[in-house]
Amino acid sequence: MKIATAAYPLDWFDDWSGYEAKLTRWVSDAAGQGADLLVFPEYGAMELASLAGAEVAAGLETSGRAVSERMPEADALLSRLAVAHGVHILGPGAPVWDPALGERPVNRSGFFTPGGAVAHQDKQIMTRYEREEWDMHPGGPLKLFDTALGRIGVLICYDCEFPLLARALTDAGAELLLVPSNTEAMTGYSRVRIGAMARALENQCIVAHSPTVGDALWCEAVDRNVGAAAVYGPPDIGFPDTGIIAQGALNAPGWVYADIDLSAVAQVRAEGGVVNFADWPRQDARSKMPELHVLRA
Repeated sequence: MKIATAAYPLDWFDDWSGYEAKLTRWVSDAAGQGADLLVFPEYGAMELASLAGAEVAAGLETSGRAVSERMPEADALLSRLAVAHGVHILGPGAPVWDPALGERPVNRSGFFTPGGAVAHQDKQIMTRYEREEWDMHPGGPLKLFDTALGRIGVLICYDCEFPLLARALTDAGAELLLVPSNTEAMTGYSRVRIGAMARALENQCIVAHSPTVGDALWCEAVDRNVGAAAVYGPPDIGFPDTGIIAQGALNAPGWVYADIDLSAVAQVRAEGGVVNFADWPRQDARSKMPELHVLRA
């Protein structure tokens, strides 16, 4: 398959038609390049806050609620685009107030198929900013999407920094992990990038990373954005020596494309120079409380 992963800039819109035109153009461009799976970033839908005006868009709580109210319309648009272009899409993420999950928002990314199926993945572990400033809560559980392209898992930004979340997905059969992210500084982007590469190494799988990029100073939640879109794999048989299958320039908006074959995942897990995926359980007996040896002399 061909993956298109976005380094996505956030724009101001005066009306819905502007947003619809942007998403239509982005999906059309990637589909026109033969992409089968399109990956948009965490909080990519925050640009919808502009439709509520400058005062609402500037506030953390008000902008989040304004975006949440628009998500049914945005999801319908992305579903239509997925069907029209025959592609799978992980849509731009958003804060969503879901009554089934409580009174506070969750961080959610929608997943859309060319057959019209719609699902979503919620973020599992909130960053300090999300917990302490936004009072955002973890949403529903991890999900494994069994698609015509293969079995796909989603780890939203900070989630990719926790190995056991990725392992739960790969143990369930995931061969491809999608990491949509939103980071305001090089430090945050580096953490997510390192996490994504580490998960590809440990699980001998493919990881596609999509960040927001550029400034959106009119919105506190996403005012500054740093990142580079990329697709990673394990540095072993069937993959690049660096583990980098494709990578865009830092803060350069646009799609990054990678042609991948999920059969390479099965091959590297069986025939790799190392077999991290199969060797994972070997940690269990070796990772108990270490013996203390005092060597102060």
